[in-house]
Amino acid sequence: MSQHLDALARVLDDVVAPEAAAVDRDGTYPQASIDALVGVGLLGLTTSAELGGGGGGMRQAAEVIQGLAGTCGSTAMIVLMHYTANAAIEGYAAEAVRKDVASGQHLSTLAFSEAGSRSHFWATQSTATPDGDDVIVLDAAKSWVTAAAQANSYVWSTRPVDPAAEGPMTLWLVPSAADGLVQPSGFDGLGLRGNGSTPVTAKGVRISRADMLGPDGGGFDLALGEVLPWFVVLSGAFCLGLMEGVTTETGAHLTSTRLEHLDQTLAQQPFPRVDHARMRLQTDQLAALLGDTLTALETARPDAMLRVLEIKAAGAEAAISVTDLAMKVCGGAAFRKELGIERAFRDARAARVMAPTTDALLDFIGRAINGLPLVDA
Repeated sequence: MSQHLDALARVLDDVVAPEAAAVDRDGTYPQASIDALVGVGLLGLTTSAELGGGGGGMRQAAEVIQGLAGTCGSTAMIVLMHYTANAAIEGYAAEAVRKDVASGQHLSTLAFSEAGSRSHFWATQSTATPDGDDVIVLDAAKSWVTAAAQANSYVWSTRPVDPAAEGPMTLWLVPSAADGLVQPSGFDGLGLRGNGSTPVTAKGVRISRADMLGPDGGGFDLALGEVLPWFVVLSGAFCLGLMEGVTTETGAHLTSTRLEHLDQTLAQQPFPRVDHARMRLQTDQLAALLGDTLTALETARPDAMLRVLEIKAAGAEAAISVTDLAMKVCGGAAFRKELGIERAFRDARAARVMAPTTDALLDFIGRAINGLPLVDA
């Protein structure tokens, strides 16, 4: 077992698993789990080793997300968004910030989706207005930012500072403690109940021009080419982790639960067995697609972007299907909290609606295979 997976296994057993039910029940942020991941260096996994990080890539990050999602979806989503934000931080932020990420002292997240454009993250309505040579003033209404009150920074999208800039969007690293940011507390959702997702509003927030990530107007290309692949691939890993978790839990239930009048286990009954086989098949299919997607990216295969677009769409629908089957196969037991299957059933619904949504990704895929641009000019 590689070092990061060995560390993850310890944290899952010692902290994440014991905390998961209470995080979901109470809708509390999984601080103990995040602290434990910091303690073993996993928050800095994708920062370069030269700065003290783990030097890991997307494949290693996907392994962590998959493991976390099978135990606590809320913790997995917080780390997923951090790794995704770090794709921009690692490439474009100041070295001091990158060192803080490497040490685990800096948690980041994405602030792309907005109340005005919803899941169409590329149609940002947020503005960045210059005030002198070095100061930028932000005004925005961001929606559903994971770990909004706990993150140290947001990778934040706006319209370009210069109206003549090439491209529709600019990215920034915005400190979460900046004056003028409002983060309403509390999240009471169907699933991922501890992920701390709330809207964030900026009213006259003043940051430095040096906080810009990449060129003015270049944010869409950066988001599409560098940030989006991390988000959608790790979302696929998240879905796979949920599916592995409920498939394993379903198997344990089927082999341990008996029909006394037949003196047989549920696993010895054909209909539950067939549905469990369907769960295993869909889980293995997604695992194969995820592995192929990672290989396509690592080898710069011509179809890499197509695989990237496919993995979240496929994962979201497969996770919904598999968790639904788990509820059916395990019957009344699945409706109780003890098994954790109903929690995974609820958590699985998030991937379908998180931007880019499944429908948006299917449109992107259709455009890609027909030689059309992903987004209309």
